Parts: sequence; structure tokens; C-alpha cells
Amino acid sequence: MKRNNHLVIMAGGVGSRFWPMSTADKPKQFIDVLGIGRSLLQLTVERFAPIVNQSNIWVVTNKNYSELVAQQLPDIPHDHILCEPCRRNTAPCIAYVSWRIKSMDADANIIVTPSDHLVLNTMEFQKVVKECLGFTADSDAIVTIGIKPNRPETGYGYIEANMSAQSLRNKEIFRVDSFREKPDLATATKYIAKNNYFWNAGIFVWNVRTIVNAFRIYQPTMAKIFESMLHVYGTAQEQEAIDKNFPECENISVDYAIMEKAEEIFVRPADFGWSDLGTWGSLHQQSKKDLYGNACIGPDISTFETTNSIIHTMQERKVVVQGLDGYIVAENNDTLLICKLSEEQRIKQFSGAQ
Repeated sequence: MKRNNHLVIMAGGVGSRFWPMSTADKPKQFIDVLGIGRSLLQLTVERFAPIVNQSNIWVVTNKNYSELVAQQLPDIPHDHILCEPCRRNTAPCIAYVSWRIKSMDADANIIVTPSDHLVLNTMEFQKVVKECLGFTADSDAIVTIGIKPNRPETGYGYIEANMSAQSLRNKEIFRVDSFREKPDLATATKYIAKNNYFWNAGIFVWNVRTIVNAFRIYQPTMAKIFESMLHVYGTAQEQEAIDKNFPECENISVDYAIMEKAEEIFVRPADFGWSDLGTWGSLHQQSKKDLYGNACIGPDISTFETTNSIIHTMQERKVVVQGLDGYIVAENNDTLLICKLSEEQRIKQFSGAQ
């Protein structure tokens, strides 16, 4: 039932991959990356609207971004913006919000998602998520969504599925054989030659009892930390207790902490136009382009003799680009970036971006 569906959005990332548009003060989840008037965080909430009530949306973020979250998502309860005092990867983040939700809804069915990814086919995405929620509502299963790969990508982790082990309750959901780290190109090419390897999108679905019990079994020290704060969840003392205890948690991802250890792990393969938008190149790939392969995101951009480039200039000024092939042109306030798309990984070295 929708009233028991909860959405957890992990929005604590501090990276600035889209420098100079995103910065440590305002990371990409809070930016209008696509030039459509809404941030990636706001788009994340929008695509879950038919599935989860606003009152059941939770955002776990860095303390420094709590006001940004409140500004961009004014309709979610303010006490559902949970503030991490420090960075401890995804396992402590998920443990915290799981115990917090359990304290108020013992029957909660939870979707956990990053805040800064792109989904092009929203209707297909919603169909897949609803299937996964139906699967986990009355079981002890953990389901992750695997993206059907269309290229040998080295920037994503992979999920190896046992395609002969279909779930009896849903023939689109399969048991997971293993999780694989980001591969080199040769290994990624081998993966996509098979039909049972999928990109790990970092989207998880589970019942709150399932995930809490998994932490108790596989991460007992972390479980005790959040169990010990049951009496303060939802009170004025919660943040003080979190500030004190959260830094004691191990810095570990939920993949290492839970997913690679638990037994009832399943994957729902899907194809809904997903990207983690980790680079300017990925934004160029996903954006609408002109006849010459240029993605122009901004109010007044003209290109001449320019091909295969991305121009992201959202501020109110005329921009004219001539003679570029395969370039990034991006501005933000007093900073202008002009860089080859093929060289964007070097931006940090010469820009000072973190």
C-alpha cells in the first residue's frame, strides 16, 4: 500500500564533477543540470510521486546542505531531512534512516535511491519500482535494480544474475550470483557479451524489518549504535545523539556491508534510460543534440562550425561558439571552462576542483 511505501534519497555527496557548474558548496544534486528549471534532486522526487506520499519521503544529507534540501523540497516534512555530521559512506547513512523509519512505521517498505541520477523513461521506471515493492512487502528479500548495459562501461559496478533462478513470484526478478567492482575495458567487454551482467545503479528496495535484521546479522556493531538511540528518534535530542554517535560508525558502503553478505538478494533487470551523470561526457550523451552532435543547454546559444560539443551556459547572456569539435564550454558565476571532452578527467588537476 502507498501509505507504507517510503522513499529514502541519499543526497550527501560533496563532489564537483560538473565543475564549474557544481561546487563543494552546491554539488550536482542541487543543480539544474539539464536546463529545465529543476534540480536533479527535485526530478528524483517527481518520478516517485505516484508511488510514495510526500509525508513518507526522507532525505539523508550533509549538515551543510540541509537548508538547500529544505528550499528545494518544501513539501516534505522538515524532520525528514536527516543530517549526517560527517561522511561515512552509504551503510551508516542507510542504517540511520532505516532505524528512524522503523521507529514510526514497522511495516515500512523502502526504496533507497541516489539523488543525482537521470531517468528518461519515467513510466517504465515506476513500473519496475512498483514490481520490486510488491516483491519485498511481505518477504525478507532485498532487491536491487540492474540496468541492462548498452556498452562496455568501466565506470560502473556490475551485478551478475543467475538467469536460471527466476523468482516464483515474479519472473522478471532473479537471484544475484555476485557483485563485481568497476572492471577494466577487457573485462567489461566480456560482461556485456553475456546476458546476465547488469550495471549497478545503487537503487535498493526492501522491507524495513529485512534491512534492520541484515544490519544486526552482518554489521552488529553499527546496528547497536542506531539501536541505542531508539528513545531519541523523532525528538529534539535526535541530532545531538547522531552528532555524537554517527562518527563511531565504520566508513563502509552498503554493498560491502550488506549486499555481498546477505543471502536473499535479487535483481530486477531494467532499461529506462538511466545514467548516473558522472561526467560532462555522460551529460552530452544523454542530452538532446542538434544535427552536428552539439548539446546546447542555456537560453541564448549559437554555434558555427562546431561539432560533438556540450555548451552549458544558463546565465542570461548571449554565447557564440565557433570552430570547436568535442569540447565542453561551461560557465558559472565568474568561472568559464573550455576543455576537450576527452580530457575532462584532468579538470581537477588544473582547476582546483575537489
